[in-house]
Amino acid sequence: MIDLSLAEIADITGGRPHDIPDPSVRISGPVVIDSRQVEAGSLFAAFDGEHVDGHDYAERAVAAGAAAVLAARPVGVPAIVVPDVEKALGALARAVVERLGTDVVALTGSAGKTSTKDLIAQVLQAHAPTVWTPGSLNNEIGLPLTALKATAETRHLVLEMGARGIGHIAYLTGLTPPRIGLVLNVGTAHIGEFGGREQIAQAKGELVEALPSEAEGGIAVLNADDPLVRPMSARTKARTVLFGEAGDADVRATDVRMTAAGQPSFTLHTPTGCGEVTLRLYGEHHVSNALAAAAVAHVLGMSVEEIATALSGAGTLSRWRMEVTERADGVTIVNDAYNANPESMRAALRALAAMGGSARANGGRTWAVLGPMAELGDASLAEHDAVGRLAVRLNVSKLVAVGGREASWLQLGAYNEGSWGEESVVVSDAQAAVDLLRSELRPGDVVLVKASRSIGLERVAQALLEREGEVADR
Repeated sequence: MIDLSLAEIADITGGRPHDIPDPSVRISGPVVIDSRQVEAGSLFAAFDGEHVDGHDYAERAVAAGAAAVLAARPVGVPAIVVPDVEKALGALARAVVERLGTDVVALTGSAGKTSTKDLIAQVLQAHAPTVWTPGSLNNEIGLPLTALKATAETRHLVLEMGARGIGHIAYLTGLTPPRIGLVLNVGTAHIGEFGGREQIAQAKGELVEALPSEAEGGIAVLNADDPLVRPMSARTKARTVLFGEAGDADVRATDVRMTAAGQPSFTLHTPTGCGEVTLRLYGEHHVSNALAAAAVAHVLGMSVEEIATALSGAGTLSRWRMEVTERADGVTIVNDAYNANPESMRAALRALAAMGGSARANGGRTWAVLGPMAELGDASLAEHDAVGRLAVRLNVSKLVAVGGREASWLQLGAYNEGSWGEESVVVSDAQAAVDLLRSELRPGDVVLVKASRSIGLERVAQALLEREGEVADR
């Protein structure tokens, strides 16, 4: 965080100092919302959450080294008292980013946001100092906390933006106005809350509407292959750059192919030349993510050689997203259990099928351990049924559906596609899935674990790995 005095912070946030003997004291550490993360010189933002009230930890934070607390009420220690801590945090983030003059890159989309953000971060970091959203902290609190990690040395600030309704992304862009805005895709994630894909497109497009004009340096990076994203060029005054496999895309891929391990390779084309890329990530869906990252890097001045090299070296930064680990006994666990929607579920199944090619040649099998996809509303039955059908069409050896009625819908889809006998099974919970897999897995098998975050299906992957002890990341 840029060095600010408590008096300056009070002025930026519209707060009033309380129990602060010296308003000239400066914040030299990070801004945190967890008292366990306090460092010397930190500012502790006290949020009254659903389960915990941060104000109760104010004294602990100051004792641990925090210079002051950003609070909604006096807390008995040095504090800046504001009417609304969330809005104050946002105001502070905007002020800091404006003072630093950092290039802000914002991205959104229905699927692949975090994986793409991680790719962009690694590519840009090879070019200049870069700060990016950790994990999926892409909301009204996570975004300003990320922005406040920027320093005077930070050249690029990469911010993931999530939305659960119309107006959410518009609000986030007001906290840290981006110069470059990337829209990946419009799918069916949270369709139960939005009401339809057109409404989702309306929300995602708020990002490009917030960009400065082309004359002011604004750039909208849009997916040329998505029929709901490409038309967003009409909603922005910024310059439009297209990425994808379409022939007219500014940044595109040709000769897409898969390695025996299920990792994509392709020829990267940019307006300045071509380069060869082989990703360390698993699944053909990452080609689009990589092209999005390449387009952002291109408009920020990186050469095609630099981009191709950085993409080929980039790995997974965020947990439980196509996290591939090979056990000592030759069983491969693919932990993609952070979240799920119909698009990401289909992409993960196709990646499993690609990885299973070499496994089957050696007598191994592919297992899809799938749980419910949340927030699909009236489309839930049809979408779960479709995923079950796809598992059969991709020749997945065994479908293990975990949970309640959604699990039965997954199995129904498999049955409707012609899968009978023991090729699919419904189990009640994660532990039942673990018990089944422990009794039946054999060397060479590949196991995909995926579901919506609320189900906590990552416990299946963790249990299967903990049992084995020594493992080797692939």
